Amino acid sequence: MSGAGFLLTVNFLIAQCFCMFFLAVSARSRNRVAARWFAGAFAVASLATIFELLVAYVPPPKPWAILAFASMLGGMFMLRVGIGHLYGLKTNRAALVAIFSAFVALDVMIYDLPRGTLEHALPYQTPFAVALGMCAWAVWQARVKSFVDRALIVLLAVTSAHFIVKGFAAVLAGSGTTAKDYLASQFALVSQSMGAVLIVAVGLMLLCVLVLEIVAEEKVNAEIDPLSGLLNRRGFDNRVDGLMIEQGPHSIVLCDLDHFKSVNDTHGHQGGDAAIRAFGEMLHAAAPQGALVARIGGEEFVLFLPRTGRDAALLFAHALRATRAVSPIPGLPPGVRVTSSFGVAEIGQIEPLRFAMRRADDALYAAKAAGRDRVHEAEPPAVVVEAFKIVN
Repeated sequence: MSGAGFLLTVNFLIAQCFCMFFLAVSARSRNRVAARWFAGAFAVASLATIFELLVAYVPPPKPWAILAFASMLGGMFMLRVGIGHLYGLKTNRAALVAIFSAFVALDVMIYDLPRGTLEHALPYQTPFAVALGMCAWAVWQARVKSFVDRALIVLLAVTSAHFIVKGFAAVLAGSGTTAKDYLASQFALVSQSMGAVLIVAVGLMLLCVLVLEIVAEEKVNAEIDPLSGLLNRRGFDNRVDGLMIEQGPHSIVLCDLDHFKSVNDTHGHQGGDAAIRAFGEMLHAAAPQGALVARIGGEEFVLFLPRTGRDAALLFAHALRATRAVSPIPGLPPGVRVTSSFGVAEIGQIEPLRFAMRRADDALYAAKAAGRDRVHEAEPPAVVVEAFKIVN
């Protein structure tokens, strides 16, 4: 087996590995359709290596050479469809099929032209360059482009351009006078090596995009409370520091469902879950833009209201209390109402968040002790701030 033949075999195995990798990623990715198109693209393109080997060993060579061209080009067009799914772009599949068919017809027309000439080399390589150029353009059209997306654009553009360069290199270096002679040429060895490196790089970059998306989604899921749909304590803690540095004042509102244990005892855990879910939906719908809303305990919730002073925070808490007091809860009997209590604290200018949370918690406890279904304002932060100054 020639060196080019050995590389063709290696390229086939690499493509099959990428096919399996993309299928594995599709099991966890929300872009599973894109991942499956990528898997199919590498599987179809890998057939070109088999057909090119058949050119050398199974006459007549023409059908195998055309099938090699069509399978490689088809894999690239499938890559374009997958990229459309990945970035949420509309893909005119009928147009892609028409372009693909025209390029295959072009390959049939130029097959008998003398190899090693621009008349044959450029029309043969240009369809590959066009297909990958379309892929690069599709990524460029995406609204949000991370560093990895930009790197993918560059890589696809370079891979596209390299096919045009190959057209000229085939003339300068010599690629044989027939399709069979190509495999024995030095040009084939270099061409297959360069193609393998670039295609592997494209595959790795696409895998990187999908894996990063899975990691980001898992991170978000780890910070979301599945019952209420709000942030959990970890999600709240990870985000609140970034809002604290903004110009104040800021306020904290702690909320707690009243007599929650009796709801569980009377209506079961499903009834309790329904109460938490309904309260979480109400907080999410009512929270102003930029606010953080989280479930930080069994029936305890917190709102961080950036750029909101005590008066506005108190009015907001009173509105929440009134809404919860009269709203029915889906899943519970129509006459059942579950009220809630609130503790409100404006965060002092240099007060640590944990101190404000403690004051809001004390106010919430006072609202519970006073009969529940109430809003209590926390004590001012002066005392705790002075204590903080002394300690530090």
